[in-house]
Amino acid sequence: MTAHLRPREISLKQASKILVLQYESGEEFSLPLEYLRVNSPSAEVQGHGPGQAVLVAGKATVNVVAIHPVGHYAILLEFDDGHKTGIFSFSYLRTLALEYDSRWPLYLEQLVASGKSR
Repeated sequence: MTAHLRPREISLKQASKILVLQYESGEEFSLPLEYLRVNSPSAEVQGHGPGQAVLVAGKATVNVVAIHPVGHYAILLEFDDGHKTGIFSFSYLRTLALEYDSRWPLYLEQLVASGKSR
């Protein structure tokens, strides 16, 4: 794994429900826990193949109760709603951070279109 994908530091801000990723380059990303939960890489959320992803709703107040390292390439986030099967690779976390501005509005549009809420 390239070093730029691995955060230098990962910190959880439970009160504001934010996961902060800090990189050696000086980059810093603050990711809402709700965003991470609805984009979990787990099969429960993503399905087992293309086109099988599930729209996850009702997670506006979700929090993380634990962060577990997975080797030198990922973390497992244990959410307070019981979800703890998604292994977030450092590469996927970086992708989520870089694509937040396009992914989040799309998610909100999908919620509205399906009649669901955060």
